[in-house]
Order: sequence, then C-alpha cells, then structure tokens
Amino acid sequence: MPTVAELSSYLEKFAPCATAADWDNVGLLLGDPASSVSRMLTCLTLTTDVVAEAIQEQVHLIVSHHPILFRAAKKLTANTPDGKVILPLLRAGVAVYSPHTAFDNCPGGINDILCRRLGVLNPVPLRTREAARQCKLVVFVPDADLGKVSDSLFAAGAGVIGQYNECSYRLAGTGTFYGTSSTNPTVGQKGRREEVAEWRLEVVVPERLLGPVVSAMRMAHSYEEPAFDVYPLKPGTSGGEGRIGELVGPATLGGLANQIKRELGAASVQIVGNINRPVQKIAIACGAAGEFLSDSIRANADVFITGELRFHDALIARGANIGVILPGHYATERPAVEELAVKLAADWPGIIVWPSRVESDPLASQ
Repeated sequence: MPTVAELSSYLEKFAPCATAADWDNVGLLLGDPASSVSRMLTCLTLTTDVVAEAIQEQVHLIVSHHPILFRAAKKLTANTPDGKVILPLLRAGVAVYSPHTAFDNCPGGINDILCRRLGVLNPVPLRTREAARQCKLVVFVPDADLGKVSDSLFAAGAGVIGQYNECSYRLAGTGTFYGTSSTNPTVGQKGRREEVAEWRLEVVVPERLLGPVVSAMRMAHSYEEPAFDVYPLKPGTSGGEGRIGELVGPATLGGLANQIKRELGAASVQIVGNINRPVQKIAIACGAAGEFLSDSIRANADVFITGELRFHDALIARGANIGVILPGHYATERPAVEELAVKLAADWPGIIVWPSRVESDPLASQ
C-alpha cells in the first residue's frame, strides 16, 4: 500500500506548496508520513461531523482543502474547537493534508475547474506571480571531475527546470593556467603555462540555494581554485492567482448567474449590477477572494465571480460598473473537492477515495 509520504509527494507535485499564499498553512499538517493508506476522504473543511465520518469509515488520510490549525493554537483540549477536531484524528491515526491556495491556483485546480464548468475559454491568471529568482552557475571541470561535480550540484538542488531534475549543459573545451610558486596544481606543474582539456558545465540554481550549491561544487572539485561564473537570470512569471477569460458565447449577467447556480448547486446567488447587461469577459477567484476585485476592474472584466464579498466592496464594484456574481464560498470550492476525489481514485486505483458524504454548506437559504 502507498504511504502518507507518497501521497503527499503526489499532491505536492499537483499543487506545489511553494505556490500557496504567504499567509497560508499547507501540506501535511497531521499524521505519520510512514503510515500506509488504503482509504482516503476529501472535504472542503474538517468539522466534527466530517471527522466522525472519517473515523467510522476507517480513513487513513483526509485531504481537506481548508487547513486545520490555520492560526496558532495555545492549547488543544477536548473542549476547544481545534481539539474537538484534532484529538479524535490523533487517537485514530488519521493523517491530514491541506493544499488550500496551492489547489486554488494550480493548473487543473479550483479556478480552472470553475472556468471549465462555466465555459470560460483560454483562461489566464488574473494576477500573475513572479517566479522564484534563479542564477546560472558555470563551472569548468576536467573530465575526471565531471560526474562527481555534476552529482554534487544536483544533490544540492541545482539543475531543476519545471518538473525536470538534473538538467545541465556541457561543452568540451580547453582551459589554461599558470601556477605560481605557492600553488599545488591538481594537473600539470607550477611555474609554467598549462593547457587542460576541460568541460564547461552549466546549471540553473535557485538564488536562495546559491551558497550551498557553490560550497558543494568546491568540495567535489579537485582544483585548488575552481574557475566558475554566476549569472543572475531575469525573473519571469510562474502561473498566478485567479483566472480571466471569455465565455464561449455572449450572455447576460442574470443568465450567467442562473447557469452558475445550476452548475455549482448553489442554494442562492447574489448579484451586483443590472441582470440584463451583456457579459463576456469573466474574472474568477474562488472562495473569499474579494481582494481580486481591483484586479478584475483593471483587467476590464465584465463580471467578477467569487464566493463572497464585503458590503463596501460590492459598492465599489457597482461604482466601477463591473458586475459581480456571488454563489457562496462553499459552492465555488466544494465541486473541485469532489473532482479531486475522482482524480485521486483514478491515479491511485488501489485506494478507496470519496468526497465527504456528510459535509454541507453552513449557510442555508430560506
């Protein structure tokens, strides 16, 4: 059976934790990575009824979109809200993984699922994210050192490009040096100019890892003074948050609201704007994402779709003449949790996976 660690690694590749919001708490938050998993449950939020379901059904791993221990807890007892959720899970040995904002915005994540369900074409990030800063390290090594130095660079974190590891470029050439009387060259002799067959070895390095990578290179290199260069690379973009695109065909604000209500199973939908106005350019940000209203206005979207919005932000939207559709926090995210269960079951056929059967929207419509 696969372990919690293996499933965590799978989820990390699907929705990398490094792409989550700075304020978020994501990844494996509870449990033993070495534990085996044969039964999994997905949910939007871990509540006491979902915990009871998981324990009764002998679940080994819960993938909860919203994190447990989202804020610092000073105590965990059977009488505290966090304790009522966490202590039963600890006793039953149930692990919890939360992808949260990483799942919101990853390719194939919640915002992409909303775009697909609503017929939004060619969606792109509403708010782009600057990629992590990187450098290129170029080091010159003799043939005998090539494998050893390469391995040390890769082990220290260099050579990663997207989903590919151990990436490098190698070019054969000739290096020259003249060792003074105080040197002790690895090849050739001091006191004369030497010509040595060498490799130009290039790797990309995250800026934050440059120090350890250079140290690892020096340790593996046989030269007293390895020749190397470091080039800062211009940062690009790496995905982003929210989505913006255009509907397959024109619609009215009211017609789109009705479609959203049906497609997401929302009990009700709130609207800002004239229901008869035509809309085609759509901005989307799941959950409680009112902070993306300003991005939607700057992008000249006809309508902004999110789960919930503050009253004064609704007034700002009305003043900016942008439509807003609010199907509720639960409705914008729960369908993706259900799809995640289907994806996990397909990719891990030996595991029984289902979305929580007892979870429900805490907000009801009269």
